[in-house]
Amino acid sequence: MTAVAVRLSLKRDLLTGTEWSPSQLRDFLHLAAEIKAHPDRYRTVLAGQMFVMIFEKPSLRTRVTFETGIASMGGTSTFLDHTQARLSEREPVRDIAKNLERWVQGIVARVFAQETLDELAANANVPVINALSDKFHPCQALADFFTLEERFGSLRGLKLAYVGDGNNMCHSLMNIGARAGAHVRVATPAGYEPDPAIVAESKRVARETRGKIEILRAPEEAVAGAQAVYTDVWASMGQESEAAHREKAFAAYQVDEALFAQAARDAVFMHCLPAHRGLEVSAGVIDSPRSIIYDQAENRLHVQKAVLHTLLT
Repeated sequence: MTAVAVRLSLKRDLLTGTEWSPSQLRDFLHLAAEIKAHPDRYRTVLAGQMFVMIFEKPSLRTRVTFETGIASMGGTSTFLDHTQARLSEREPVRDIAKNLERWVQGIVARVFAQETLDELAANANVPVINALSDKFHPCQALADFFTLEERFGSLRGLKLAYVGDGNNMCHSLMNIGARAGAHVRVATPAGYEPDPAIVAESKRVARETRGKIEILRAPEEAVAGAQAVYTDVWASMGQESEAAHREKAFAAYQVDEALFAQAARDAVFMHCLPAHRGLEVSAGVIDSPRSIIYDQAENRLHVQKAVLHTLLT
């Protein structure tokens, strides 16, 4: 086991993205870079290990990158489709966890409620990985900052503007950005701000790393001089009934050419996908040469392999 793995294996679950300290995050990003550069060195680290993937929500990037990552490291996975019925509808989450821990070495769960993940982790004696919940999306944010480190060389002081809904993606960008020492500016319309408790915790960590977390109202203020401009859908899965109302509330928050032009000259555009061209972002921005959305998507694979390596070796 490498020194990196030893230091990072102290916490066996990845539920929120706050499990690792700033120094552990730096080591993790180095590990992800090593795995990406030399995948053959890691092709057997999960040999003989079995994983279950429980998804209450549809997925393209998360499912394919986890399944591919597990297989490329010698492990195997079983997919449980819960898009028609949530975990607790057929039997208690506790019972599901107690069964699964007898059969597999890890649980990857994409769910609606964060509480479902917390209950799985509390009752399963194997690592539980958050593949998205209504509150956090840590694997995506880890991949995003890994992508930015590749692009700019350093995350300390990097200015990232997030424009849109104060949702799970926003929460995770603040969590990881604070630990990386980045300067994260969030612009949301009134009533759609991120969770105050998550903002407070992110600001606390940012003070330690000399990063900065700002919650703003005007998207222009957030984007001014930013090196990365990030947005997400205005209505997440489970909020379809609010879509029309949200379109009106977020109308002034589209990342279009005029807004993006206020960012730094070398700025990049980011989105966790899927995207709705003409709503949260214009086609001219997301399909431009300065868009790195597919780099983000590729790096989900390498970062999630690093997550698996960290928690299971």
